[in-house]
Amino acid sequence: MQPGYFFEGGAELVGKVVLVTGAARQLGGRFVRRIQRDPEVERVIAVDAVSPPQRLGSAEFVRTDIRQSAIARVLAEHAVDTVVHLAVTGGAAGAPGGRSAVKETNVIGTMQLLGACQKSPTVRRLVVKSSTSVYGGTSRDPAVFTETTQPKSLPSAGFAKDAAEVEGYVRGFARRRPDVAVCVLRFANILGPFADSALAEYFSMPVMPTVLGYDPRLQFVHEDDVVDVLRLAAGEPRRGTLNSGTFNIAGDGVLLLSQCSRRLGRPTVPLLLPAVTWVGSALRAVGVTDFSPEQIRLLTHGRVVETSQMRDTLGFKPMYTTVETFADFARSRGSGLLPPERVERAVRRAAAVLRVEGQEIGAGVDEGAKR
Repeated sequence: MQPGYFFEGGAELVGKVVLVTGAARQLGGRFVRRIQRDPEVERVIAVDAVSPPQRLGSAEFVRTDIRQSAIARVLAEHAVDTVVHLAVTGGAAGAPGGRSAVKETNVIGTMQLLGACQKSPTVRRLVVKSSTSVYGGTSRDPAVFTETTQPKSLPSAGFAKDAAEVEGYVRGFARRRPDVAVCVLRFANILGPFADSALAEYFSMPVMPTVLGYDPRLQFVHEDDVVDVLRLAAGEPRRGTLNSGTFNIAGDGVLLLSQCSRRLGRPTVPLLLPAVTWVGSALRAVGVTDFSPEQIRLLTHGRVVETSQMRDTLGFKPMYTTVETFADFARSRGSGLLPPERVERAVRRAAAVLRVEGQEIGAGVDEGAKR
């Protein structure tokens, strides 16, 4: 039984030739190295616009930009039957070409790839990496999102909007090619020792700016679980499971942002929302971190998703909970400015003082009312 599989029989991959986009990124490279070890897979075609910094094993690397029509030729020449689309990314501060290039790869690249898949007679399975950010983030959102929850406010910019547009194009493709099994995986925030996301950069800052008066609930998924569920989604479903549809992917449980800061040993600086927005713009301008408006919304309102479909329909159970995922990430980042236990004591003392002051104020109000 492979790690991450908790159902009888495991998963058998039917994709003899698997094409993986975004192979030069950390996650794409890991998945390429993992999928080629499956005996059912004859060849793995790794695709990206830049050369990968890491070795990809026996996979054949094809340097091509999925925004160009050449991707159709790659599918045809290699008779690809399984496509795993991992080139949908939020990008990072200082990314080549900036935000516009990232958006083009996410949206235009997906359109080109889907167009090529639609014309290909050999493609039988499509797996697309998406994000729970498609649900948006407002004060009017439900406490827990399911796969059928409609956002109160559609994302208007950034990666969240890209992901929503990508999913729209994927749904259109699924209608046009009903013979292709399509699986969309909406990942919660991905963390782990090698995570290279914007949120990982935020948690690595020596002092973390937060929104005054908010302590959002956060959910994480471990990068190892991401690789495992991608492998499962790319495989032939076993009895009682279905490897097509849209699924939320996240570890069990939640963490408050304040708990995250204490476990990292990094102090927070609560700021009014306009000040946090200004700080985020300044950090992006100097290339420190991609502190985007959508990330500010996440750190204000938080986001929690329901994962019963992941377990019951897809047949996947993560090896890591949200707490365990964050603990593994925190160990990889080393100790912060302050020992975590010292931050914990300071928070408890501050909370005790606030409780006492609140009781005194309440008593004073009651006494004044009696007079």
